[in-house]
This record gives sequence, structure tokens and C-alpha cells, in this order.
Amino acid sequence: MGKILKSSALIFLFTSTVGCALSSDIHKKTCTSDWYSQVEKQVTTGDGRGHGPDLGSGEWRSVVEFKLGIRGNPDVPPKNTDQWCDYINRNYIK
Repeated sequence: MGKILKSSALIFLFTSTVGCALSSDIHKKTCTSDWYSQVEKQVTTGDGRGHGPDLGSGEWRSVVEFKLGIRGNPDVPPKNTDQWCDYINRNYIK
């Protein structure tokens, strides 16, 4: 009985650790279609009727900046860079 309990505890710890590691990796990857979708869920750029800029496009990034109130802020990296995605992710995305 003791071996089963120990094995179960080890399996639980392992799966918890791996699960946390995988979920944190998802949040680290920016400038991907999954990341754009995540941003879109939090910062809606469309009109609610299916009209809006293509996710990830320059127009979309501009609208994201506008909605966040950071358009023209000199601290924001250029929109056409991965650094822009990292900045948005680090400062605004949950």
C-alpha cells in the first residue's frame, strides 16, 4: 500500500510540473497565430460583426495600440517587430 501511495504522489508531482511548464511555454511564444488570437480575446479589434483587421497585420497592431492607449508612446517597440509582441505580452496580456 505504501508503494502505491508513493508512486501516486510521484506521478501527481510529475504531471503537475510538466503541465505548468507547458502552460508557461504557451505564454512565452509571441507573434504566432495562437498568440494573436489570445490578444484578440482580450483586446477586441473588430466591430463585433466579423469586420476588422487581419490578426497580426500592421493595421491590427495599430488598433491594439489604440485600444490599449499606447499609440505614439516612445517606449513601445516598432509594430513590425517581434519585440512589439513581447512588449504587449509582457505588459498587457494575462
